[in-house]
Amino acid sequence: MVKFGNKDLAKYPFLKEAFSYITKYDFKLEDLNNRDYLHLIEKANKKIEQYLFFGRNEYQINYSKTHETIVQEEVILFLISLLFVKSISIDAVTKKFALLESMRFEKYLISDLNTSNRDDKTIKLILYKIFEDLFNTKILLEENVYNFYKIRISDYLDHPIAFQEKEWNLVNRTIHNGFVYLDGNEIVRLFRNELYLLIIDRIKKMNIDKVPDTIMAISKSIKIQWEQMHPLPNPTVYKAVTPPCIQHIYDQIRKGENLPHPARLLLGTFLIYSNKTLEEMLELFKRLPDFDEKITRYQLEHLAGKKGGSKKYYVPSCEKIKLENLCYETKVCHGISNPIQLVRKKSKI
Repeated sequence: MVKFGNKDLAKYPFLKEAFSYITKYDFKLEDLNNRDYLHLIEKANKKIEQYLFFGRNEYQINYSKTHETIVQEEVILFLISLLFVKSISIDAVTKKFALLESMRFEKYLISDLNTSNRDDKTIKLILYKIFEDLFNTKILLEENVYNFYKIRISDYLDHPIAFQEKEWNLVNRTIHNGFVYLDGNEIVRLFRNELYLLIIDRIKKMNIDKVPDTIMAISKSIKIQWEQMHPLPNPTVYKAVTPPCIQHIYDQIRKGENLPHPARLLLGTFLIYSNKTLEEMLELFKRLPDFDEKITRYQLEHLAGKKGGSKKYYVPSCEKIKLENLCYETKVCHGISNPIQLVRKKSKI
C-alpha cells in the first residue's frame, strides 16, 4: 500500500492521515497553552491577518527542519488556524479564510501534478487519495498526451463551475469517448470549490469544549479589527432602488461569498452606470474574499473606459444575465430588458 510521506502530509494537512499523524503523539488542544507552541500560534496569527486584512497569500512552509518536525508543525498550525476562525465566528471571515487557504493548497496540487514523473507515487496519491477518496471523483491519466488528465463527462458535470463560466462549458472543452480532457492546472481549478467547501465544513463541524486561552485572546483581537473594518451595510439603502439580480449579489457579498467573473462584471458596470465613485465601488468590492485593490481598481477603471482601449462597458442585458445564471427575476422586472431600466423606473416612483 502506497502512503503519503511526511513532506506530502505537510502540504495537505486537511487529509485524515495528517490529523491521525499528530494524534498518535498524544497531542491535545490544551497543549496549545504551553509556550512550546507559541511560535506556531504566532505563525497562524500572521497568516490569518494576511488573509483577512490584506488578501495576501504569502505563507511558505519552512523546509529547513526535519521531515518529522515539518509535518507536525504544519498539521498543528492548520489546526490552530481553524481554531482561530471558529472562535472568531463570523461567516465572512470563515469564507475568506477558506478561499485563501484552498488557493494555497491549489498551488501545491498544481506543482505536484505538473512536476511529478508519470510514474511518481506522489501523482498517483494525489489522484487517488485527494480527488477520489476526498472528493469522490475518479481522475485518470491520459497516457498519450503529457500532463493531461481525463474525467468522465457525468463526473465533470457534477461541478458547478461547468455551468458558471463559458470556458468551462462542455462546448468549449476537449471531449473524446465520454471523457473531458484537462491539464493539471484545470483539474485543480475544477475542484477549487470542493476544497473551499471542505475547509468550511471542517470549521463548522469543530466541536470544542474549551478553546485554549492563547487562541481565544488573539481571536477576540482579530474579530474586533475585522468588525471595525467591515461595518455591516444598511440593506434598506440598496433595496429601495436595486434590481433583484444586483440585490442577490449584494446579499452574497454580505455573507462573505466569492463572486464568479460574470457577477463581478455585472456589479461593476451596474455601479458605474449608477454614478458611484471609484472609492464607493472599491468599498463594496473589498468585502470579497479575494479582494486585491490594485487589480480591482484597474478592472473598474477599464469597465468605465478610463483604462485600456477607452471602451466603456454597458450593463449586460437581462437576456445575457439569464444566460450567465445571474437572473433572480421578480414581478418588478416585468417589461424591462436591462437592470438599469428598473433603477430608472423605480427612481421615478
